[in-house]
Amino acid sequence: MSLFGTSSGFGTGGTGVFGSTTTDSHNPMKDVEVTSPPDDSISCLAFSPPTMPGNFLIGGSWANDVRCWEVQDNGQTVPKAQQMHTGPVLDACWSDDGSKVFTASCDKTAKMWDLNSNQAMQIAQHDGPIKAIHWIKAPNYSCIMTGSWDKTLKFWDTRSANPMMSLQMPERCYCADVVYPMAVVATAERGLIVYQLENQPSEFRRIDSPLKHQHRCVAIFKDKQNKPTGFALGSIEGRVAIHYINPPNPAKDNFTFKCHRSNGTNTTTPQDIYAVNAISFHPVHGTLATVGSDGRFSFWDKDARTKLKTSEQLDQPITACCFNHNGNIFAYASSYDWSKGHEYYNPQKKNYIFLRNAAEELKPRNKKW
Repeated sequence: MSLFGTSSGFGTGGTGVFGSTTTDSHNPMKDVEVTSPPDDSISCLAFSPPTMPGNFLIGGSWANDVRCWEVQDNGQTVPKAQQMHTGPVLDACWSDDGSKVFTASCDKTAKMWDLNSNQAMQIAQHDGPIKAIHWIKAPNYSCIMTGSWDKTLKFWDTRSANPMMSLQMPERCYCADVVYPMAVVATAERGLIVYQLENQPSEFRRIDSPLKHQHRCVAIFKDKQNKPTGFALGSIEGRVAIHYINPPNPAKDNFTFKCHRSNGTNTTTPQDIYAVNAISFHPVHGTLATVGSDGRFSFWDKDARTKLKTSEQLDQPITACCFNHNGNIFAYASSYDWSKGHEYYNPQKKNYIFLRNAAEELKPRNKKW
């Protein structure tokens, strides 16, 4: 089953024929390669929740499949199972107990994959591709939230063919995140809607976008009390906005920063500007990772407003990323995102998922107590 043989623990790299380290542009950071990656561009990654022993990673792809790997403590990955849709898989998430995986597809359906029985069944239906899927665990209900290009946000109890609730959005859903009791959805035409999920989901506030270009990814962050307090929003114009819901001083507390651009950010020469494809917050430190079409990942401390690290450049875009539940592992996917059109698509080029030890590199610069 293994394409690459066994890979050793985190952070070890391969050596060349004569013992010198090869310059390997597909894996310049010498991170662990996940065995048997998908056969087409990787749209999403998600690690299993803390309730599960061990670490399991799921990845969805444009090959219409979602795959599950076990990530062992030594960094080796074991492919466990996969399920198919009839169209590209655009998003995937776990239930809070780790027994089920939910997948959203261009085939206009969402499925519930029971990992114990390895059976998948349809649990949701839209009139357009489903771009975002999230599990909501509230004290008085639990459900799946799906956001679609049909301009609706629907909530499903997984047992009924009809949604518990359907909310109309002004435009197509491009990305979403949920940290109970908050959800945020970013739409086409730079729409931004915050929902509150207590008792039952309802629209809380529409926000004028802090960014001037198309929204690509969004991630909620928490305060020191572990409550959702704001979100990071990434656009196709190499920029991220940090936005608090109720900041003491909005003009000062909310800000944007440039990222995923060529030749630095303070140059007079023209810049190549790339899309921010995904944002993920570290579950312990609250620092964040961004990945982009430039083929780099970067780590940031939003409180100190500083960059912690930028990777070497991979030979293709990074399309997805996530941390495992304790923040020790950072997973990122390298595959073509079609940002340069079909003429840059090379079907011979492999897709990769890499695992990096993230325990140290994401520690904040100077802890603010």
